[in-house]
Amino acid sequence: MDRRPLGRTGLTVSPLGLGTVKFGRRDGVKYPEPVRIPGDRLALALLSQAMELRINLLDTAPAYGNSEERLGLLLEGWRDRWVISTKAGESFENGVSSYDFSYEAVYASIEGSLERLRTDRVEIALIHSDGSDQAILEDGGAIEALKEHKAAKRVGVVGFSPKTVEGAMRASEVCGVLMLEFNLGNQEMRPVIRRCAERGVGVLVKKGLMSGHAAGGQTLADAQEGVRRSLGLCLGERGVSSVIVGTVSPEHLDFDTRVAAEILAKNREEGVGSGDEIQ
Repeated sequence: MDRRPLGRTGLTVSPLGLGTVKFGRRDGVKYPEPVRIPGDRLALALLSQAMELRINLLDTAPAYGNSEERLGLLLEGWRDRWVISTKAGESFENGVSSYDFSYEAVYASIEGSLERLRTDRVEIALIHSDGSDQAILEDGGAIEALKEHKAAKRVGVVGFSPKTVEGAMRASEVCGVLMLEFNLGNQEMRPVIRRCAERGVGVLVKKGLMSGHAAGGQTLADAQEGVRRSLGLCLGERGVSSVIVGTVSPEHLDFDTRVAAEILAKNREEGVGSGDEIQ
């Protein structure tokens, strides 16, 4: 897969990114099947496979159990080959999420992420909203904390992962990248994606496969068709740079990548879809 610009951030990312919630968290998720956290050998093999498939974007968060700690160990020696996106604002302990969007909490959260990831910077840092998007943005402390880290070169791009259209529109005015839910069952963020395309704001899609439910058909053919339709929808929007897929299945990752490549090739022929690709 060719890399694509992430808006005007200067970053280039693969059309599919690898989500790593399943590397570290099994509780409080909405997947159709129970999560089986992979051992180090399988996790490392999956990362190697992703690299071979030209996937360069990894998505993690403190709320993803021990995902960040595991990535810090697993990426030793090849950290520079990845664009890492993490988040701040949400923590998850004893099966319960808690939120703190104060300047102090967000600043400390990024420091903790860097320590767990064993790196001196993350390319993307997002505010992990609880749905109170407008209040978070109006307070300003959370964004200011990310900007402080950006000024110190510990964060590359400041972003927001909103839950409301209004909050997403506002965030597109002050952030370089947004992570938006967009899928066959929820397309309310389409106007935001298109506004981001106009403004040069990068868009990462979360839950593009509906947390695995898009591939929940009764037959393999049904499941594969669900993936094709889902990725076709997401990658058909010009403003979308990458779709985050959270899988620990080598077979699923391979299939998703092949389908994405087919869709992008067709989009190029028909002149539709997102931005200019970079070889």
